Amino acid sequence: MTHYSPATLDVHGCPVHFQTSNARDAWDALNIAFLSHDARTGDHLAALLSCAPTFALGQACRGLFSLLLGRRELVETAQEALSYARRAAEDNGAVDTRTQTYIAALDAYLSDRLFKAADILDTYLADAPHDALAVKLCHAIRFLIGDASGMRKSIEAVLPAYGADQRITGYMHGCHAFTLEETGDQAAAERAGRRALELAPDDAWGLHAVAHVFDMTARARDGVRWIEDRTDAWRHCNNFRYHVWWHLALFYLDTGAYDEVLRLYDAEVRQDRTDDYRDISNAASLLSRLELEGVDVADRWEELAAISETRVNDGCVVFADLHYMLSLLGGDRSRATTRLLYRMRMDAGRNGDMARITEHPGLNAASGLMAFSDGNYVNAYANLRAARDAMPTIGGSHAQRDVFERITIEAAIRAGALPEARRLVDDRASRRGGVDGYTLTRRNTIEGLISETRDIAIKNREVA
Repeated sequence: MTHYSPATLDVHGCPVHFQTSNARDAWDALNIAFLSHDARTGDHLAALLSCAPTFALGQACRGLFSLLLGRRELVETAQEALSYARRAAEDNGAVDTRTQTYIAALDAYLSDRLFKAADILDTYLADAPHDALAVKLCHAIRFLIGDASGMRKSIEAVLPAYGADQRITGYMHGCHAFTLEETGDQAAAERAGRRALELAPDDAWGLHAVAHVFDMTARARDGVRWIEDRTDAWRHCNNFRYHVWWHLALFYLDTGAYDEVLRLYDAEVRQDRTDDYRDISNAASLLSRLELEGVDVADRWEELAAISETRVNDGCVVFADLHYMLSLLGGDRSRATTRLLYRMRMDAGRNGDMARITEHPGLNAASGLMAFSDGNYVNAYANLRAARDAMPTIGGSHAQRDVFERITIEAAIRAGALPEARRLVDDRASRRGGVDGYTLTRRNTIEGLISETRDIAIKNREVA
């Protein structure tokens, strides 16, 4: 049995037991890094487990962090971490509620019970609201399953426990800002996001939440200034910085500055050609948006398709699968798209939260994207429209899922379903807080086609 020192308080004010001060310092650094999306998060985790390999809570975190990356090969790592955590907990005698909670959440996540994993964390947080790491983990898990209302309920339950004199409070306001934006309270979200950065200047999540507000309220130029004037808030980030660059590219896209979007894509969004699904998602959705605007993206699909072809068997996150599909279709990898769709069909027959989301709306969405790529716009629209109302469940944000909304609208237009396309455009605009460039151009396109169709019908009647 390992003998630990008496409990000391960590950066959250929660009790922890370590044999060395180095281990506690690494734990505190890991927590702050995870909250701020710091590029050194992995280094701090490695340092912690090097100092304290039998620290059960640290092993549980290793497992949860691994699963959040959405990679099939890391499921084994998470399973190994769960075994280590359980063994360490048994060897160390009595296990505190905090450790039991993290282990239980990891176990539930591994069993594809993501809602259960988040619920376990929320139940614990009712008595331990200061554990900001658990708050952020719960936030991240609910984000993956599109549970925006659950995210908001979770953060609002603990927020009163955080005082304005605590640095960590800023990160909590950043989480709150994002949930406010995703549940439609844009003005409150902007206030919360700005407050987050006042308290924690390195809160990249809070900065990004305000960028979402500008996206949803069609304030592209404000969005450009917001991101470009606050690089200190996100220069420290891991690959999350690519996502912030992606937001900047979206703002330029809305203004029609396509050359600048392509420059940002090459220089920043895909500066490092990583195979992280979140980075692939940024890139694929941006290229898709550009092509819908008639922009030639040259051979940029090729490297995304090559990477995505290696990920068709992942099946960890539906949001990832659909962006792999976009990449494979863009790169004309027909055999790989067929394999991906087949694997999704197999996954849909299993039990679990991701399996259920794969079944609906995942399969309809994937089939619709394939039909759209094939030029079968009637079939594409039918499938994408069937998926549309349930698309929030694939996870991600309104801004991220908007690429699928745009493709659905484009499919309706190309299928000749113009009244339906007009309703979709209007509904999209009503769900947002402003009329963006996309809405204006598509309304003009649809009205022009309707007018043209009407004129042709009148001429045909006159001839008859």
